[in-house]
Amino acid sequence: MPAPLLRRIILLLAIATPAIIFRSTGFAPHPVIDLVIFGAAVVAASFMLAWAAEAAQKDISGALAIAILALIAVLPEYAVDLYYAFRSGSDASYEQFAAANMTGSNRLLLGFGWPLVVLVTLWAARRRARAGGAQGTELPRVLQLPGSTRLDIGVLAIVAVLAFAIPIMGQIAMAVGIVLILIFVAYLWRASRVPDEGGQEFVGMAAHIAGMPQTRRRITFVSMFVGSAAIILAAAEPFATSLVDSGSSLGIDSYFLVQWLAPLASEAPEFIIAVLFALRGMGAAAIGTLIASKINQWTLLVGSLPLAHFFGGGGSDLALDPRQIEEFVLTASQTVLGVAIIIGLRFHRWSAIALVALFAVQFAVTETTGRYVLSVMHIAIAVVLLVIHRRDILPTVAAPFRRSVPDRERQRELELAGR
Repeated sequence: MPAPLLRRIILLLAIATPAIIFRSTGFAPHPVIDLVIFGAAVVAASFMLAWAAEAAQKDISGALAIAILALIAVLPEYAVDLYYAFRSGSDASYEQFAAANMTGSNRLLLGFGWPLVVLVTLWAARRRARAGGAQGTELPRVLQLPGSTRLDIGVLAIVAVLAFAIPIMGQIAMAVGIVLILIFVAYLWRASRVPDEGGQEFVGMAAHIAGMPQTRRRITFVSMFVGSAAIILAAAEPFATSLVDSGSSLGIDSYFLVQWLAPLASEAPEFIIAVLFALRGMGAAAIGTLIASKINQWTLLVGSLPLAHFFGGGGSDLALDPRQIEEFVLTASQTVLGVAIIIGLRFHRWSAIALVALFAVQFAVTETTGRYVLSVMHIAIAVVLLVIHRRDILPTVAAPFRRSVPDRERQRELELAGR
């Protein structure tokens, strides 16, 4: 194993060790201390998981690799959210947290992660362009997405519309959950049939793993998968519990901590990897991974919540209180806006800035009426963008149901890139 990789793995294991000791001995001195110890373990394991998942693309090519990477990268979030759903089956007080982590992570991913990748990609591209003598209108202002992204955008568009059924029903019904899981399975199957559009490049620690001989590489990333998954499973329950208890101890809204602190811990490695891709001019691959993460959050994660609730001793449907309904509406409307922005396979820097601004506004608008108004704003802007990009709606919705990107779509993509 390369020395830089070995040193970092040892460091991450050292960070996670106190959590293993706390969990195995039952030692829990204070909710805030528990939060720091177990949260650090989740972050450390998330980095190992992200490196291993990225390197695994060496042996899995195409859109399927991106879909699987996105799935693995959010396993820490799954562990925390499913624990809350499972616990809600026997403890009604936990029902309010069942979907909190998902809605927070979902909005963080689109409202901060997408714009971050786009702005970093364009900054790096403009810097290279200036070095080459370009100036003014010659500098890049748009991130062009490949034609294969139509599949992801199409699936996300379908799921975003279906997502509104959840707040309308006031619950995540078991039947809805099963449909969402089946959509995820179909998405993975379709992604496996998308032609590979180019070789995968690796950055950071993933590059060290990918550079190993095949047998050693596979043993390494499988071992990292198993080790990081074990740490996450060991830390997920006490981390989730300490989030709630810390809120009570510090006088902070526990729902706020569950919704935003846990996603920050679980999403940090994915954001860092995406930014590294963006800095190397691989913005399309970076945003592709984040789009795929949105899909598996809306399908597999949301679909699994009523199952976890059921096996935890609850009913077959997971009821939502008014606050969660409000959060689902806001999250779904933001997703519709995200789809409308990228449906033309072009992500403009001003769109990225607008997404960040709208994401920030939600922290100032805390009343229910104001958040529903913000949701309506998302939809209104999305409608305007969809009218502008109306020619892209049918190809995008049809993308999940066709075998590959047609030649005319590839030609249009080349024309857009040349503008």
